[in-house]
Amino acid sequence: MFRFFESRVPRALPPPPGADHRGPPAGLLAFYWYYIGQTRGLFVAMLLTGLGVALIDTTIPVFIGRLVGTMTATNRAGAIAAEWPVLAGMAALLLVGRPLMMALDSLVRNNAVVPGVTTLIRWQTHWHVVRQGWPFFQNDFAGRIANRVMNTAMSLRESVVSSIRAIWYILVYGLAALSLMLASDPRLALPMLVWIVAYLLFLRHFVPRMRDLSKASSEARSQVMGRIVDAYTNILTVKLFARARDEDDFVRAALDEQRDRVGDHMRMTTRFMFTLACLNAVLLVGTAAIGVALWARGEVDAQVVATALPLAWQIANMAGWVSWEVSGIFENVGVVQEGMETIAVPHTLVDRPDARALDVTRGEIRFEGVRFSYGQAPAGGAAVLDDLSLTIRPGERVGLVGRSGAGKSTLVALLLRFHDVEAGRITIDGQDLRTVTQESLRAAIGMVTQDTSLLHRSIAANIRYGRPDASQAEIEAAARQAHAHAFIAALRDWKGRTGYAAHAGERGVKLSGGQRQRVALARVILKNAPILVLDEATSALDSEVEAAIQDQLDTLMRGKTVIAIAHRLSTISRMDRLVVMDSGRIVEQGTHDELLRRDGHYAMLWKLQSGGFIAAPADAPAAGG
Repeated sequence: MFRFFESRVPRALPPPPGADHRGPPAGLLAFYWYYIGQTRGLFVAMLLTGLGVALIDTTIPVFIGRLVGTMTATNRAGAIAAEWPVLAGMAALLLVGRPLMMALDSLVRNNAVVPGVTTLIRWQTHWHVVRQGWPFFQNDFAGRIANRVMNTAMSLRESVVSSIRAIWYILVYGLAALSLMLASDPRLALPMLVWIVAYLLFLRHFVPRMRDLSKASSEARSQVMGRIVDAYTNILTVKLFARARDEDDFVRAALDEQRDRVGDHMRMTTRFMFTLACLNAVLLVGTAAIGVALWARGEVDAQVVATALPLAWQIANMAGWVSWEVSGIFENVGVVQEGMETIAVPHTLVDRPDARALDVTRGEIRFEGVRFSYGQAPAGGAAVLDDLSLTIRPGERVGLVGRSGAGKSTLVALLLRFHDVEAGRITIDGQDLRTVTQESLRAAIGMVTQDTSLLHRSIAANIRYGRPDASQAEIEAAARQAHAHAFIAALRDWKGRTGYAAHAGERGVKLSGGQRQRVALARVILKNAPILVLDEATSALDSEVEAAIQDQLDTLMRGKTVIAIAHRLSTISRMDRLVVMDSGRIVEQGTHDELLRRDGHYAMLWKLQSGGFIAAPADAPAAGG
């Protein structure tokens, strides 16, 4: 039985048909329907079970009234004989019908909606967010993004579930109670009519304010999460610079801000509950006063009063519960609105509808009149790359040389299409990168970066990232080529896993910089892409290991089109051609020997090197590498 309800929502349900880079819509109601519409059958079932529970609960005051009427009758035996079928039916409804209906309602809500819908929303929001461009993640805390993905799903689900329950109790129970009182004596309904008007005004005043305060406290909570995760992710830097106290201040400021926002929210909540308690007291006392007065004048019997008072009491209790549900609904709506700032964001760099897979037949790369400025340069102003043209022949090994900020890393980022060029175009074998799919483009390029980051998974899984269908033997062969097999075999992690099964830690923190770089090299060796990009690929290796691995790199580069970046010029001096960049332009090209004989920009850099590194000018820009 449980398994039946738990399986109503398929696992890892893909986004709805027609979903694209736009992702969930930005409008609040449309955002809700984007997810809820996929499982609307479950929410219809919740409406029906909630209706059943509300209708059954409405009979309880009637049951009490009939029972009191029977007990106060002068002819007790006759009254019991006349009423026992009705009383027995009501007892059976409460003993059997209500537990069964509540069980069914719980099965739909707790066993189908809670796990299934929550997982569906989290999966689909993650599916959309993880496909955002690289700048999206550069501009926010990873912890805040993750917090929003996790909390939005739960809050969206809870706000819908609570709305269904609150709506039925307000409509079904409120209307039924009002009808029963009007049928008994319209005067008994006067306190309830006044209360309904006051209750609606009460909700109109408090609910919008609580929604806004909830959004503010949710944003503050995400800020705290982002700062804490940022400190944990960069804990080595915190410790190396002995800045734990500064991090304390950084996090405490966010916590203080959150405390103030939560305090504002709770003040409003206290006012909310006090005002509601006063309204409910007026309803109960007013109904009792009118009922007793009518009974004293003989205009109604005890059964009517005995029905009206439990109705008023139950409505008062229900109103408190519904109001708390409503405040919870809008608290969750505030969380959803905050989450939408991350989730309901269209992808900024997308494939064209007619994009096709890149077909690398030769590996020729052309940069034609490329201009790019990260959107920071005005028209005609200075750019990171400005009217740059470069052709890399099939199978040619090209080294990019220049000071920090010359534009080398930006050139590579554009080749990988992490950004689109602002002018000009980039082609591979004549195919404009904007006309091919991003996945096929990046599948055709193997890259090792200076800042090597590994996944918090096994070493084997990290290497297999280069080619998911690779066998264990192929993984180990790639590791041997990268001179990584020996240290991998000796690994043992904190859970006792050894060798290739040992986990690397978050971002590969359990390994040294050189070990991480060799694992990354093994990953690229296994990928065996036709185009290879090496961005300071051996910067973290000591001289002995670098010398040992250089022959393997020569083997890896054979037959591939290669772009290599290195500040240590000796590591790329054997390239077929060196391209010297400065201020976003190409200033020289040639082999190492040719450029030295030319005694130009490259020769100057060679002479300026200290310990093999290029000195960067003081005004070198941060972007562009």
